[in-house]
Amino acid sequence: MQHAVGSPLPPPHQPGQGPDADWSSAAPHAGQQHPGSAPPNRPPAPAPVYTGGAPSGPGPVYTGGGPSGPGPQAPHPPVPQHAPVPQHIPVPPPSDTTGHVPLPQGDFVPTPGPPPATGPLDPASAPLAVLLIGPAGAGKTSVAKYWADHRRVPTAHISLDDVREWVRSGFADPQSGWNDHSEAQYRLARRTCGFAARNFLANGISCILDDAVFPDRPVVGLGGWKRHVGPGLLPVVLLPGLEIVLERNAERSGNRRLTDEEVARIHGRMAGWYGSGLPIIDNSQLDVPATARVLDDVLARLLASPPKW
Repeated sequence: MQHAVGSPLPPPHQPGQGPDADWSSAAPHAGQQHPGSAPPNRPPAPAPVYTGGAPSGPGPVYTGGGPSGPGPQAPHPPVPQHAPVPQHIPVPPPSDTTGHVPLPQGDFVPTPGPPPATGPLDPASAPLAVLLIGPAGAGKTSVAKYWADHRRVPTAHISLDDVREWVRSGFADPQSGWNDHSEAQYRLARRTCGFAARNFLANGISCILDDAVFPDRPVVGLGGWKRHVGPGLLPVVLLPGLEIVLERNAERSGNRRLTDEEVARIHGRMAGWYGSGLPIIDNSQLDVPATARVLDDVLARLLASPPKW
C-alpha cells in the first residue's frame, strides 16, 4: 500500500485494530482480557515451577549461589502490549453555531414601532440599523466609526467600500470609471453588507452602514438597501460643502482618492437629497464627535417618527 509523500505512516496493526476495526474494537469485549491479566473472578495463575530438564522455551533465571543459596526464579511474564488509546476527536459544531453559542438567523429589519409608554427610545442604547449616506469626503466612515465606538450597546460598523475591497484580484477600481464590472461588484458588496447587518441585529448587535447613495437612482440606492436590510433601516444624509469634501479627498491615498472633477460631480448629484424628506446633516463646521452627537439627535427624531421611504 502506498502513502502520500510527506504524510506520516500509519502505526502497525495490532490486535483489535486494522482497516476493519472501529473505535470500540480497541477495547476488550465481554469475556476477553488483555494479555497477561487475570480473568475476572478467578485467582491469578500460579507462577511456573522449574522441574528440570530441557525446557522448550526460555529457561529459569538464576541469580547465583549454590544449594544453600537462592533457588531458581520463574521467568518474568511478558509485559502486556495494550492497544493505543485513540485520542479524543472533537465533533465540529453545527453550521448555525459559533463555538457552542447558537446563532439566530438574521431576518429583515422591521420598521421601528411606536415609542413605549415610558418615553422615547434612547438612540445611544436602542438596537438600531443606520445607513449613513454622503459623497466621497463627507466623513461618513470617520463619523460611523466614532458613533459605533461610543455607544452603550454592542455596535458594528459596516463600510461598503471596505467590503468592495475584499475583492483583490480583478477589483473594479472606481478610479477607472463606472462600468458593468464595477456595478456588479457594487451590488454584490451591498447584498453582503445587508446580510451582515441582518445577522448582527438578530444577535443583539446594532450596526451602522455607510455608502454614497445617489438620489437619482432610487432602485439601486435606497431601494436596494431596503431590499437587503429591511424597512427598519434608518437613512441619514451627511452633506458638507463642496470645498470641505475637496479638502478631505486631497488627504486620501490609493483607490480611495478621486479626481477633483469626480468629487464635484458626485457632490452635485447628492444635492438631490434636499427636499427628499430624509434628514440631512451639514457637518462643514463640525468635527467628528460633534457630528456624532447631532446624529444621535436625528436618530431620536427618526425613532419617534419613522421615515416613509
